[in-house]
Amino acid sequence: MKVYVRAPYEEACLAELKEIFDEVVYEPWTATGQRYYEDEMLEHLLQVQPDALITELDRVTEKVLAGYDRLKFIGDCRGTPANLQVDACTKAGVPILCTPGRNTQAVAEMVVGLILTMYRKTIPAIQWVKDGKWVQGTTPYYLWMGNELQGKKVGFVGFGAISHVVAKILDGFECDISFYDPFLPGDQGHYHKKSLEEIFSESDIVTLHLPVTDSTRGMITEPLLRSMKKTALFVNAARSAIVDYAALERVLDEEAIGGAIIDVLDTEPPTEADLSIGRCPNVLLTPHICGATYEVTDHQSRILNERIKKWMRNEDLEKVVYNRDVLKG
Repeated sequence: MKVYVRAPYEEACLAELKEIFDEVVYEPWTATGQRYYEDEMLEHLLQVQPDALITELDRVTEKVLAGYDRLKFIGDCRGTPANLQVDACTKAGVPILCTPGRNTQAVAEMVVGLILTMYRKTIPAIQWVKDGKWVQGTTPYYLWMGNELQGKKVGFVGFGAISHVVAKILDGFECDISFYDPFLPGDQGHYHKKSLEEIFSESDIVTLHLPVTDSTRGMITEPLLRSMKKTALFVNAARSAIVDYAALERVLDEEAIGGAIIDVLDTEPPTEADLSIGRCPNVLLTPHICGATYEVTDHQSRILNERIKKWMRNEDLEKVVYNRDVLKG
């Protein structure tokens, strides 16, 4: 079998692929910085003629699969295959192997880091110094006084893998942690299950960690946001479609809450309209980088290799294959 690897891969794991497959064609998108959209993807598949594809950003659609029908599986170095047309893959009989948890640690560390950054007013304080505003007689100690994270009430919306790692880090700050997650039956150790309304009304920090589904799309509404404490911090490092951003911007403009940390926008790269919320002085806006670390490449490589080996052994397919309906064919 020949595998076409378009995702960046850790060196030892790439060597392992060369032991698993007869031929490995390694052309990661990071070499050029460009993903392939459907026409380019189809063109390169026809050129390389692989039996399997490992990708991360490239777009694989019904058109691609109709034009090239030799793929035995697609390995997608993402938690969920947002770059793949899943129903088309299933229809074409192509299993998808994903890498859930690849960026769990990266996102968790960044979320806590951003909370600390916002609480301590780090970015404006640094800019204040760079702008030459620290002059004789000023008192930066009082001007840039912030808040401590220790002892704060932190509410999670969604309590999966990332949330658990964030919570574990926050345990070191002696935070009071609660969560809303309808898929969990009750308290998780010393982490307390609460209603969505309780999470928003009682927490000092509300942080989202859940996917976009029919039930979560638009679930964070204006009434929920307005129920937050006036000093509360809202964090979204999950997906923009979960939140009514127009309502969030109104709440922020009115300073009805303390502020927001946003890593995801409705349109990326953002339009002028999307950037409007980022211009609020009480918003820390980052360009969807919470999961961006060099170590993520190592994680995704190891996870996918293990899943490929299980797929080849016909082992735990219900757990390994993302589009399980393809197994019924």
